[in-house]
Amino acid sequence: MSSKTVVLAYSGGLDTACILKTLIQQGHDVVAYVANVGQLEDFDDIERRARATGASEVFVEDLRQEFVTDFIWPAIAGKAVYEHRYLLGTALARPVIARRQVEIARSCGATAVAHGATGKGNDQVRFELAFAALAPDLEVIAPWKDPDFLARFQGRRDLLAFAAEHEIPVEATAEKPYSSDENLMHRSYEAGMLEDPDAAPPADMFKLTRALEDTPDEADRIVVRFKDAMPIEVEHLDDGTKTSDPVELLGYLNEIGGRHGIGRIDIVENRFVGIKSRGVYETPGGTILHAALRDLEGIAMDREVRRLRDMLSPRFAEIIYNGFWFSPEMDFIEAAFGKSSELIDGEVRLRLFKGNVIVEGRSSSSSLYDPDLSSMDIAGGYDQQDARGFIRVNALRLTAHRLILEQSEDD
Repeated sequence: MSSKTVVLAYSGGLDTACILKTLIQQGHDVVAYVANVGQLEDFDDIERRARATGASEVFVEDLRQEFVTDFIWPAIAGKAVYEHRYLLGTALARPVIARRQVEIARSCGATAVAHGATGKGNDQVRFELAFAALAPDLEVIAPWKDPDFLARFQGRRDLLAFAAEHEIPVEATAEKPYSSDENLMHRSYEAGMLEDPDAAPPADMFKLTRALEDTPDEADRIVVRFKDAMPIEVEHLDDGTKTSDPVELLGYLNEIGGRHGIGRIDIVENRFVGIKSRGVYETPGGTILHAALRDLEGIAMDREVRRLRDMLSPRFAEIIYNGFWFSPEMDFIEAAFGKSSELIDGEVRLRLFKGNVIVEGRSSSSSLYDPDLSSMDIAGGYDQQDARGFIRVNALRLTAHRLILEQSEDD
């Protein structure tokens, strides 16, 4: 191929369609790369539109399996929750997309990779940090940071006019009340009318979850089974449905959780680039798995291990959110969390109802819970007289502190 071959992360939307055309106008041989991470799209149609716009080759890559097993499962196991609320659906998808983009660039002999992420958002950082870590020799083309491109396209109307002028097949209109992004982990909404943090999202915006008033009046009861903190099976206790394939398992939980309105959040978050942003998210399956695994950890994870893991979890979430998946600090945390996940085996019984994930019970083959030791009715090998010395030792510093306070008051 040409020495000017560029692999463009192409979604088929207005922005990347126009970027594809402008790259061709600049003399590049453009390979369009479409990543399937679980969004509901007609990928045959996207491929057709990419070729019609001038792409020399189109790669449509199904990344769902590796997205779930290599990124979503470890994030849930590590309790990755950004700013205590966001389950990182968009952030988790970017490294798997970037990794495959680099592989395609290598196979094509490309000298550059390109993306259509805005210069104000997080995704530009996530993509470009991944490229820097995986292929620092490749040129990165980011049109939304290019002065000429920005002068040419002031906004959406300019893009639409360009698409019409060059007969670029796109499905877009001048009015766009908000933007959305979807994958197996979640669906997100931002921009447009949502930029007013006091404006309620329109009721018809949500696609994965029902409003609570539209949810069933009967609960669904399920069991989620884990091995080394990774989900291995979901069973519906009423109809006997079982699923163990990772993609199907998460999809099933999205479906059943969404039916009960589970996993909606509306937040103002802090972007890595320093801007506050309002985001609305639907993460039904991920919300269920987080709740189930946190409960199983109560019975199967050592107290001090859990305490250390919980100290690192906020940093883990920041690393993912900020785009440092391929970094030394991530290697360190993954190794530590891999150890903490060992023997987190068992099952959690849940009731899903009216937006709630209600734990009904749990069991584990590696349980650290001793019913005899915990019982208030039998000794179970615990000598209650030992507590006297335990309390006395722990009280030493409190007594010393009180004496110092009394002395300072006397002085």
